[in-house]
Amino acid sequence: MSRVADHPVEPLFLDRWSPRSFTGEPIPESVLASAFEAARWAPSSFNAQPWRFVIARPDDPLWPGFLSLLIPRNRKWASRASALVVILSATEVERNGSRQPNGSHSFDTGAAWANFAHQALLLGWHTHGIGGFDREAARGLLQVPDDHVTLAMVAIGRKGPITLLDSEFHDAERPSGRAPLHEFVFEGRFGLPAFSKERNAA
Repeated sequence: MSRVADHPVEPLFLDRWSPRSFTGEPIPESVLASAFEAARWAPSSFNAQPWRFVIARPDDPLWPGFLSLLIPRNRKWASRASALVVILSATEVERNGSRQPNGSHSFDTGAAWANFAHQALLLGWHTHGIGGFDREAARGLLQVPDDHVTLAMVAIGRKGPITLLDSEFHDAERPSGRAPLHEFVFEGRFGLPAFSKERNAA
């Protein structure tokens, strides 16, 4: 499908989507460094920067372990990624000389992931966020500290032809649409669309 925005946005936001077909080619370290540099500059409460990323590439001894974290259906396509990334988030922040709960840690880490995904796309690489994996197994494999949570995994690679993808994924291998603004942007109270055009549509 062709994505069309209802309001003006940069093409980057429409061009980013989550393919499953990857070429499997090696990803340059410079590309990964640039994407993580973009993540580094995401906004965060108290400048806590709670995001943490653990990566593995196919030539890494830990690659089979990363793949084993995925549910079998995701493993089918993610095995051709050029890298897998586990996204973690620190749940506490140092403030006034003590460690305190950071209520916005996952919000901030999500902002960092978005930066990562868009910078990767600008360099010609696609990302696919993954929720279907064993978080407890990831905690053990990666030796995640107790004050961190495991939020997601991400596959990154060059988009490949659909012929590289198992046929069960073919129908879904296209950019998805999005809900209109009136379904999620409200003014004054929950459920009241914020913009006149959206109020009329609702």
